[in-house]
Amino acid sequence: MSGVFKTIIIISLVLAVSSCAGPEKEKEPSPGMETEISRAPADTAGSQAPVLLYGIPADSFNVITGKIRRNGFLSQILPEYGIGLREIEELVRNSSDIFDVRKIRAGNSYFILCDNDSAGKAKYLIYEHDPALSYIFSFNDSLNITPYRKEVIKIIKYSSGTVETSLWEAMVSESLNPLLAISLSEIFAWTVDFFGLQKGDHFKVIYEELFIGDKSQGIGRIFGAQFTWAGKTTNAIPFVQNGVESYYDSEGNSLRKAFLKAPLRFTRISSRFSPSRLHPILRIRRPHYGVDYAAPAGTPVHAVGDGRVVSATTEGASGRMVRIVHNSVYSTAYLHLSRFGPGIAAGVSVKQGDVIGYVGSTGLSTGPHLDFRFYKNGSPVDPLKVEAPPTEPVLSENTERFEKVKMVMESLIQTF
Repeated sequence: MSGVFKTIIIISLVLAVSSCAGPEKEKEPSPGMETEISRAPADTAGSQAPVLLYGIPADSFNVITGKIRRNGFLSQILPEYGIGLREIEELVRNSSDIFDVRKIRAGNSYFILCDNDSAGKAKYLIYEHDPALSYIFSFNDSLNITPYRKEVIKIIKYSSGTVETSLWEAMVSESLNPLLAISLSEIFAWTVDFFGLQKGDHFKVIYEELFIGDKSQGIGRIFGAQFTWAGKTTNAIPFVQNGVESYYDSEGNSLRKAFLKAPLRFTRISSRFSPSRLHPILRIRRPHYGVDYAAPAGTPVHAVGDGRVVSATTEGASGRMVRIVHNSVYSTAYLHLSRFGPGIAAGVSVKQGDVIGYVGSTGLSTGPHLDFRFYKNGSPVDPLKVEAPPTEPVLSENTERFEKVKMVMESLIQTF
């Protein structure tokens, strides 16, 4: 992909769009203080600032670092540093409304700050729950757990580019955060076939990238985007209606349709819908009433639309399979799954995008893939040719506000 990467200087315009589109859904995380062990340079008086680790003067302690082992727990970690089971139980009980210690994850890092004496008793345990959030376990006069949030910096950026192979590979080749590809695929999932991208397809996007220090933590809001696929250009304009932010095209139609274009992200089609296909195992010709998506085992499979699970069973050649009824007309089936998604069982209601299973190779299968089937009035139809109806457009009473947002956003998109 030959692309252009720019930082938007006119942030005020983007913020104007944000305020017109609607309020933020979440509050900013409270900033932390120092997040790394580092020694400050001496000042002119010859004194030296203390080294802070999550706001604690670390140079007053012996610092031990480690990672949570599988099935590791406080009772396996802390007794070695002078913390008894009663203290651990009291701390967990006192702070149950702050943090559920059962959510401690194997592989996450921790720090233990111990006294600099022969006893070496632990005074603090710092558990890194995720890049932005840690929990400080205090074993001083009072036993408690305190959340500690690092400051997340939001940088507004602009990217544009032309696809050569796939969107994901395009992001990587241009040193863009590949998670931006996921954000775009989620916004345009109902209007762009990301399995059918061709050389020359083009995108523009204004977005925010989240950083802690100099490390990217992912993609934040998408302030506006444009995608040209198969010769058709579609704008994505964020707008809040009835308290929910969604994306609309320039005419005010929702980009969200009744069904996703595909139940997987960033895989390839290995076999298409056909009335007569040579079966790869049986070596006989028979109808193939689905589309096969080749993907690594364990890849999440998403419900393409809202509906109700009518079965989640193992059925001979189909292997583990989930069937979903979406309405009186449409239903879908997902075959050869390795396992079902959390809570997926007959009678369960699902929302569009919910994980209903994971790619596998159960049943009659040559390798990991998803056989996806679509039915209209009980008859199989080609999933790639289904025309899904759109959801609710911008309401008439919101048209004036939407037009203001559209004018600013389309002006910004065309500037680059």
